[in-house]
Amino acid sequence: MAFLNALPGAVEQGLIWGLMAIGVYISYKVLDIADLTVDGSFATGGCVCAVMIISGVPAWISVILAFIAGAASGVITGLLHTALGIPSILAGILTQLMLYSINLAVIMDGERGKTLIYGTHKTLISGRVNLPSQIESIIIMTAVIAAVIIILWLFFYTEVGLTLKSTGDNPDMSRAQGINVSLNKVIGLAVSNGIVALAGAFYAQYNSQADITYGSGAIVTGLAAIFIGLSVSLKIKPNFVVSLIGVVGGGIIYYLIFTFVVSVLGLPTDYLKLLTAAIVILFLSTPYLKGRYFTRQKPIPLNAEPTGGDADA
Repeated sequence: MAFLNALPGAVEQGLIWGLMAIGVYISYKVLDIADLTVDGSFATGGCVCAVMIISGVPAWISVILAFIAGAASGVITGLLHTALGIPSILAGILTQLMLYSINLAVIMDGERGKTLIYGTHKTLISGRVNLPSQIESIIIMTAVIAAVIIILWLFFYTEVGLTLKSTGDNPDMSRAQGINVSLNKVIGLAVSNGIVALAGAFYAQYNSQADITYGSGAIVTGLAAIFIGLSVSLKIKPNFVVSLIGVVGGGIIYYLIFTFVVSVLGLPTDYLKLLTAAIVILFLSTPYLKGRYFTRQKPIPLNAEPTGGDADA
């Protein structure tokens, strides 16, 4: 019964983290960059959205500003990597560290959290436990995700989007074809972190407050959603849109698993990060273990002709 009561909230959170996982997918799968900026840009999106709403800015404009702030974070990481020659993983860590101080001292003005709802402050979604409010929030999040997927689908079939894909697939060949690989990486990281910050803005609204610690471990949660979603979607039809839908589904499945473990099995919430790491390890190691220990190779007949080399040499 507790699991059924928590089900709408789990779906709502799963949609938010699924949106965040789309951003991680852009950097991890399309650009082939393990970008750790997302831990900071997720919190940045939430902090910007919270401060803007408290200041009287409409929620939908606050969400757009959060996206812009996240995109700027991605640009910083991209420039550290392409203009200064810093390895991408280290560039992401450095930006993440800078964002922690920026979120705390500049955006939040030294406060770790700010309440969003002060009577007249209106948010697009909420984490209130009444069912009509949860259903409304789920519909809004579904519409937002659908819009993001459509925009990304259209973008990645433009000339810029196609060159961005080729940059991730083979940067050396792309460079040889005259493509500005460095610029593409900056653009890709901006799009990625903008979407992550967009998810952070909705997460802040869901919790009715923003906190600089919200992004802690976000990259692992995003990867968990990606691996869960792709393990299912790639068996259906391996194209870009299906993959993105699968990533969102992975976020929902992840939070359903988490809700079941917490509400039914009684796992303390302090073990959330451990559970997330275990899920990622499971989905990362399964293909290797399957191929290594559970795939039987056909025996080679004793009278078989050799398949390699020149028999007359």
